[in-house]
Parts: sequence; structure tokens; C-alpha cells
Amino acid sequence: MKNFVEELKWRGMVQDIMPGTEEKLMEGPTAAYVGIDPTADSLHIGHLVSVMILKHFQECGHKPFALVGGATGMIGDPSMKSQERNLLDEETLQHNIACIKKQLSHFLDFDSDIPNKAELVNNYDWMKNYSFLNFIRDIGKHITVNYMMAKDSVKMRLSRDSSEGMSFTEFSYQLLQGYDFLWLYENKGCTLQMGGSDQWGNITTGTELIRRKLGKEAYALTCPLIRKADGKKFGKTEKGNIWLDPEKTSPYEFYQFWLNVSDEDAEKYIKIFTMLTQEQVEEAVAKHHEDPGQRSLQKLLAKEITVMVHGEAEYENAVAASKMLFGNSTSEELRKLDERTFLAVFSGVKTFNLSASELPCNILDLLAVKTEVFPSKGEARKMVSGNGVSINKDKVSDINYEVSGKDIIDGKYILAQKGKKNYFIITIEK
Repeated sequence: MKNFVEELKWRGMVQDIMPGTEEKLMEGPTAAYVGIDPTADSLHIGHLVSVMILKHFQECGHKPFALVGGATGMIGDPSMKSQERNLLDEETLQHNIACIKKQLSHFLDFDSDIPNKAELVNNYDWMKNYSFLNFIRDIGKHITVNYMMAKDSVKMRLSRDSSEGMSFTEFSYQLLQGYDFLWLYENKGCTLQMGGSDQWGNITTGTELIRRKLGKEAYALTCPLIRKADGKKFGKTEKGNIWLDPEKTSPYEFYQFWLNVSDEDAEKYIKIFTMLTQEQVEEAVAKHHEDPGQRSLQKLLAKEITVMVHGEAEYENAVAASKMLFGNSTSEELRKLDERTFLAVFSGVKTFNLSASELPCNILDLLAVKTEVFPSKGEARKMVSGNGVSINKDKVSDINYEVSGKDIIDGKYILAQKGKKNYFIITIEK
């Protein structure tokens, strides 16, 4: 068996680890779990560190469990949060859970007949019929309020100057998460819980509950919370989260996020978010240092993770799309883009609307009368004659060219280009 802890350590993926954890894992195949909050119907890249930990765990011969918090998701984890979350109804949670499992299957083997195949569990299944009286009698008596109050997540929340305070519902969260660990220990043989470093308090409540109630040992391991080199939160952009769902974040935007990380972050992320070996990573970093301007490390990182999440075809599509703005791409390549990618590539480009009935239309009238690509027909004529105008990536130098239905891509767009960098979208309305 591969040494799981050693694998994580060289990748910079261990923050805290309970004594004896590494030794326990080296004894033989072990079951462990990571909790995932199903408050949305997609994972985002902030979840990926924990997911990659589960992937490495399975690759090292152990059995991974992904726990989606159908019950705890109804409450909301107070860890590092400044205010209480909105509670979700059961129908929404079930939808979210189904979507999350589909995304996790890109990373974990749920379906083969290997002995350590991954399992998805939902804590709603064991909490839904557990009465409050039974819970506080069977579980609550084993953990003191003093112990719960000493947790950083609780202390930070209570110390904030907030009129809202902390509800009993949220305060009870660590007890519920502790019970998850106990249940999985007894019913699934899980002896280890893993997660982000902000979960250390909740995880160790579980190990303590197992120790006090069963007299048995359980283990804990957390990974660092990822921050960018400039100290800002990882995974956030001006548009918000980078999602794994292609409808929320297109594969092109996903690819671009990784392609545009700093050199310092790329050296860190290549270890965390890919399955490349230590030797492959060291070789890639050395190559990058020889000529940082080529951004070979970022390209490799973006390729590895885009293929893992979206597949080879979407990766190829994202690479082709990336050439649209900066490379010598062709009309044929442009027409291959699906609408989602086309709009993502040209996000922020000035757009004009045109009725389909106004086509065919002379190129000069289209660019200077029907739209405002050029301020005047004289300027448009000069630029077209000088080979400085393209329609859908094809140069147009004939001032008598008629733009017609054959120039519409995706059934409703014409891409006009003025010079090298100025793009305009003309949307054709039926």
C-alpha cells in the first residue's frame, strides 16, 4: 500500500493530524470520510481539496466515503461563518445531493467491483427518525457544554459584535457532526474523518464522542485552507465562485481560471489539484523556471484539472476557444464553439441587436448604420479596404460585400472584428 499521509505531505495537503493516524493507515485498508455541505446543486473549486484527498485515499488502497449532509445541511455549520444560513427544504436537498454525486463520480470510483469502491452516504438517512429526546439522552450526555464552548468556531462566533448571536440550532451542529462520525464508525467501519482545517473542532468532537461512548480510538486529519499568494480567498472571482457545473461556470471559464493563476500559486496548485507524481511535478516546475513567460506550468495545471472535471473534449474546446481572442483562429474553429462557450469567450464585448429581416445588408451599412461598430461609413470603408475588418474571423476587404444568413453562427450571432483586438457581437433577432 502507498503511504497516504506521506503522499499528502509532499503535496502540502496536511494541516493537522491526530497522533497515530499514519500508523493506523499503514496497518491495512481503512475507511474514512469527508463531509460535503449540499447547500448548492454543484460543488465549486473550494470543495476540491477535500475531494482530491478522498481521491488520493482511494488511490492508496483505502475506502472513501463522501458524506453529504442532508440533515446538517438543514442547519448550517457555524464554522468561520458570521451569520446563520437559510435552511433548505428536503426536495431541494435531494436535488442537490443527486447533482453532487454525479460530479464526485469524475474523481471517485463508485461503480466498479473493487473492494475499496467509494460510497456516498447521507446523514439524513440516520437522523430523520432519531427523536430529539433520544438524541440528547444517548449522545448529548457524553459531551459537555464546556467542551463545546471551547471550540474556536464557537468562540469566534460568540466574540463577534453581533446582535444576532448564535442559535441553539447552530450550537448543536458540532454534536450532530460528532454523531455522524460515531454512526459511520459503528455502521461503516470509518475510523478516520478528514476535511478542511476549519473543521478540526467538529472532527475532534466526533473522535471524543467515540472515545467516551465506545471506549474506542478514532482519528482526524485536516488540510490547509487554500489562499492565493496575494492573501485573497481561493476560488473567488468578480463573478463569484468557480463551479464544477458547466452551466454555472463554462469549461472555458474554468480552464481560464487555472490558466491565469500566478507562478507562485501554480507551483502550489499543481501538487494539490492534479494526480501528477512528485517526479512529474518537479520536472514541470523546473521546465517552467527555464522560461516562465511560456506559462507551461499553468497550461499543464489547467489541462489536468479541466480534463478531470469536464473531460478531454471540453478541454480541447476550451483551448480552441482561448485562441479566439489572442491567436490566429479560423472561422471554422469559431463555428465549432457551442453558444455557451462563444458567449463566455466574448463576455463583456459590446453587443448590437439586428432584426433578421434587415439581412442581407451591405457590410458598410451593417457596421456604421445598423450598428455603431464604426462612427461613420467613411471610416468603415477605409478599414474594410485596408483589410482591417473580419466577419466571423474571415477577413472582408470588399466594400460591396453583402452580409446574409450564411454569416450567422449558432443561429443568431455575427462576430465583427475591427483591427486586432476590438470585437463586437451582432445578435440577430428573429
